[in-house]
Amino acid sequence: MMITSEIFEAYLKCPSKCWFRFHGEEAAGSTYSQWMGKQNHWYQEEALKRIVKDSGGDYYTFSPTQPLNIKTAKWKLSVDFVVRKENLEAHVPAVERLSSHGKPVKLVPIRFEFANKLTKVEKLTLAFDALVLSGAFRHEIVCGKIVHGDDFSRTKVKLHSLTREVRKLNGKIATLLSNSAPPDIILNRHCQECDYHAKCRQKAIEKDDLSLLAGMHEKEQSKYNKKGIFTVTQLSYTFRPRRRPKRQRDKREKYHHSLKALAIREKKIHIVGRPELKIEGTPIYLDVEGLPDQDSYYLIGMRIKTATGTIQHSLWADERDAEGKIWLDFLGVLAQIENPILIHYGSFESTFIKRMCERYGEPFSDSAMVSTIKSTVNLLSVVYSQIYFPTFSNGLKEIAGYLGFIWSDAVASGLQTIAWRHEWEVTKSPDIKAALLTYNVEDCEALEIVTSKIIELHQSFSEGETASSDTVVRTDKMKRDHPYGFKRNTFSLPELDAINKAAYWDYQRERVYLKTKPRAQVFLSRPPSRSRTPLPPNKTITYPRPRSCPRCESVKFFIHGKASRRVLDLRFMRHGLKRWIVVHQFYRYKCQSCGATFYTKERLCTRSKFGGGIGAYSLYLNIGLRLPQESVDHSLNKLFGFDLAIGTAGRFKEKAAIFYKDSYNDMIKRLCSGQLLHADETKISVGGKESFVWVFANMEDVAYIYSETRQGDILQNLLKNFTGVLVSDFYAAYDAIQCPQQKCLIHLIRDLNDAVLKSPYDDELKTLVKSFAGLVKPIIETVDRYGLKSRFLRKHRVSVDRFYRRLSREDLHSEAAIGFKKRFEKNKDKLFTFLTHDGIPWNNNNAEHAIKAFAMLRNIISGVTSEKGIQDYLVMLSICETCKYSGVDFLDFLRSGMKDIHVFAESKRKRRRDKVSLPMRNYGRTGISPSKTMRHQSSEEIEGFYRKLLLCQESHQSQVVGELNIDSLFPIIAGYQVYSASVSIRIHL
Repeated sequence: MMITSEIFEAYLKCPSKCWFRFHGEEAAGSTYSQWMGKQNHWYQEEALKRIVKDSGGDYYTFSPTQPLNIKTAKWKLSVDFVVRKENLEAHVPAVERLSSHGKPVKLVPIRFEFANKLTKVEKLTLAFDALVLSGAFRHEIVCGKIVHGDDFSRTKVKLHSLTREVRKLNGKIATLLSNSAPPDIILNRHCQECDYHAKCRQKAIEKDDLSLLAGMHEKEQSKYNKKGIFTVTQLSYTFRPRRRPKRQRDKREKYHHSLKALAIREKKIHIVGRPELKIEGTPIYLDVEGLPDQDSYYLIGMRIKTATGTIQHSLWADERDAEGKIWLDFLGVLAQIENPILIHYGSFESTFIKRMCERYGEPFSDSAMVSTIKSTVNLLSVVYSQIYFPTFSNGLKEIAGYLGFIWSDAVASGLQTIAWRHEWEVTKSPDIKAALLTYNVEDCEALEIVTSKIIELHQSFSEGETASSDTVVRTDKMKRDHPYGFKRNTFSLPELDAINKAAYWDYQRERVYLKTKPRAQVFLSRPPSRSRTPLPPNKTITYPRPRSCPRCESVKFFIHGKASRRVLDLRFMRHGLKRWIVVHQFYRYKCQSCGATFYTKERLCTRSKFGGGIGAYSLYLNIGLRLPQESVDHSLNKLFGFDLAIGTAGRFKEKAAIFYKDSYNDMIKRLCSGQLLHADETKISVGGKESFVWVFANMEDVAYIYSETRQGDILQNLLKNFTGVLVSDFYAAYDAIQCPQQKCLIHLIRDLNDAVLKSPYDDELKTLVKSFAGLVKPIIETVDRYGLKSRFLRKHRVSVDRFYRRLSREDLHSEAAIGFKKRFEKNKDKLFTFLTHDGIPWNNNNAEHAIKAFAMLRNIISGVTSEKGIQDYLVMLSICETCKYSGVDFLDFLRSGMKDIHVFAESKRKRRRDKVSLPMRNYGRTGISPSKTMRHQSSEEIEGFYRKLLLCQESHQSQVVGELNIDSLFPIIAGYQVYSASVSIRIHL
């Protein structure tokens, strides 16, 4: 099995072409490929003549035979050099021998290419020649040359990196050619110029192959194949019509290959959204012919549709220098038309107009033509992803052919016009020129037909035709099947539909049960009503009469009115909750001396009718236990007999977010100024628009931040002065942060595991994964034994360096293995940062745990919130999760009334250390039992308790005077400062 230069070049363009040529398959041939072969042969002869002439005509050989001694040879140029090494054979057009005194001889392979623009195919083919030459002569070849273009330019190509790629390709070619069966047919862009185009396309049509769909890349086709989808018909059944979200209505619609396949299967036009095409002026259908390789244009076709008929202009340039003339003629035609609108298909004409303006200048700035040439209508942008014609591609020729247009030359194409133009430049044949003009005119006619069809489709929308027809289908009117969801069934007979409606729940309750049980009418027809009876108060506080008028200090005033305020609250008992309603009664007074009206200074100042206990409990249910706000309202009403309106829990959340806003900002500042920061992000739907929530966490604090996009601007603003270690996943936005980073190894390990499961027979990938696992496992064992201490972990840097040295020497061929190798090398400085820093985790679990908490809350919200509402949620969720990370009960913190979580946590730890417990004595004469719990109702009761305590101390009685439970906040009493609720103090004497 011999791999030649021709076989290698064929593989670069198409594996099937490589296999066909190696096995001698007969090729049908194409006009363009035959012309290219002749052109390259002529170009090579002309280029060799120039090289030989430049070298003086001496010291060159023609078709030398091996073996040759390059050290003693006299020739400077060898032409038509054929060299073999093992199973490789290179047919090198020319080899240049460079020698100088005292330096080793250098061989430079030379290839010739007719085109002006080089591609990687030519460079890799040159590298193949160099590889065979270096192997045959055991002589390293560093660079080569490619002579190309109209000017016979010489481009020097460095071959070191290309040679490594050639070795990998040779292995793939050997595997391909060893198979007796040809590879799977995959149509690509090279097919148009290939000799086997007709043969491959016929096989693809017979197989209904996915590669028939233009624009589907090989990776995407492989992805479908892994799902068991191999044909266009199979792919057509995977399309599911979806309602376009509000957040994406301003964005361009995504292209669906499955919908294209569906249009082909049903042979109908499928429309997504509302494609718009408004032509308010005189339409001019523009088609330009040129030579892309030379960036030159020689024919401008214009089809102008007027009220009297159609006018066709064909502006022809005999030479490249006449390009400017036809551009001026083009502008002259535009100037004679009222309100011209240029319509074209594809980007070729847009590029033409842009280059002509750069080369020859734009029209005068005050001319209407400036706006005309800058506001052209690209018909392909209207068709793409919005109108799916039942054709394999969105090419003008296929779509117009579907609409009934027929070209006079069925073989003619854009590539063929390139060959025709070059032939005409040599022969000046009038037949070739006529063929080019005809092809251009027919392109303009086809463009007009497609435009008319799109306008017709647009008008059908404007006139309110919403239903699909026999030839056109609107995807928003297609019924989507939900086999396991709630849906309205469609019945074939009206009798079945009537029977089904009789089984509806509302129908049964309102029509059937009332007739079956007359008493059911009472509870079926009377909806439950809200209770208007006020709840009895647990306590009434009457504020005392003031001593004097606050304005004139007169003592002569009288009651001028009476007011009261009911405060609904929950009181936390030792073993439960109790509804607690306090009525505050106070009077309004009027001074007889100055006439001023006033209240007592001690009256209740707050306007809220809810106490702190009910607000804390509501937030605990909503944020801590992830209950919906409406469920929280129903729960409070049902369990405690309140009559709370829907939305009360939301108002509790809003007020709490304002109260804790400063604490939230302080947490963000602490996170951004610390030595460790975990970061992650996730999606959230807000009012039908896709937004994002960023999570920042460390060992003690968690903060959630809302953002409209996933862009890294928020990271740059928050972390511009961050100097600690950032732990994150592999999202690219984190790489822009200038600080030490640690990538989450768990993410990488999961990706490696998924790749192995998807490719169980990829030995290269398995070896790579096993090597990485062998590297990480001892590191994790050290972490389990000593913790995250760098003095114990630093020793593993030797293993990490060894792993990367081995990885750099690996010559991988598997696509998955190569991808992970690049990923390892890209993140070399970010995978093992924790080995040299104390206290840095090797995973991102702190942020991911916080993400899970938000995900649970997101399921409750279900997108039914506003931007302000989600921001309030995030403030309170940050407080809740920070309490968990700090070991503090969220409900206790809410009831405490404090703002700083860490101060509250420290106070709880201090109280546990300072708890007082003295030996018990008998308590006979105090009358206070140690088991009796004093539930204080006011500060006077507290003072009475301590008064008894002082009397016992004065009489030197050694007795237990009582046990006190404090259920709310109080100031300093008898030398003790109380911070939180439910504190039980047992005092012994």
